Amino acid sequence: MDIQVKGKRALVTGSSSGLGEAIAKMLAGEGAMVIIHGRNRKRAEEVAAEIIASGGSAEVAIGDLSTNEGADAVAAAALRSGPVDILINNAGATSHQSWGEASAEDWLDLYNTNVVSYVRMVQRIVPQMKLLGWGRVIHIGGGLGIQPIKEQPHYNATLAARHNMSVSLARQLKETGITSNVVSPGAIINPMVEQWLEQAAPKFGWGSDPEEIRYKAVQELIPNDTGRFGTSEEIAGAVAYLCSRYADYISGAVLRVDGGTIRCL
Repeated sequence: MDIQVKGKRALVTGSSSGLGEAIAKMLAGEGAMVIIHGRNRKRAEEVAAEIIASGGSAEVAIGDLSTNEGADAVAAAALRSGPVDILINNAGATSHQSWGEASAEDWLDLYNTNVVSYVRMVQRIVPQMKLLGWGRVIHIGGGLGIQPIKEQPHYNATLAARHNMSVSLARQLKETGITSNVVSPGAIINPMVEQWLEQAAPKFGWGSDPEEIRYKAVQELIPNDTGRFGTSEEIAGAVAYLCSRYADYISGAVLRVDGGTIRCL
């Protein structure tokens, strides 16, 4: 099925690795010209080269979005070859500090990295979308923003802020042809998670077989209706759908891709 993003230019922040890389590669596979963003030029250029080698189109924008100067540099690079139709705000950081460990400065730093960086890119990219009369803004949120846990409270709060600001932005963009939505991933398997599971398995008695470890970890830590972790490609698929013309009537929404982990209407 043609999702009608051919020729659209998409800036995916934090796309030199991980989930952002998966999103960028899926959009490129659907015909979009993707702008790979990261702070490490070598890694960003490697991802762009892989996309181009596979027949896609890609450019690179380097900069630290936690600063105004870095955001300026990224926006300038992204807009150098033409307007940006799609903004995927994905870049950010995690922190596992507890209430007793995270200082006020830690809260401020994480909020700047995970929320204000999104604001910076909205302010620099969305105005030119209004001139196009069409656009997509998608924020990557998370289930912990809906049902927070007792740990990492500052991280949970930044996810909630992303959800809130995305809905506010949708109201602001009323009748402009631009939509603003959230994709909220559940627990996603990746090399870092795999490594943690392997190290934690003896402590929790999850066995030694990788499949058994993953299954038991899901049952004990993130019980959901599918009985498994999600994949980056599944999140990328949800993002691609919201970028498509088939999602013209969706704005201010939170699309949970979590296997049913969050239990609410």
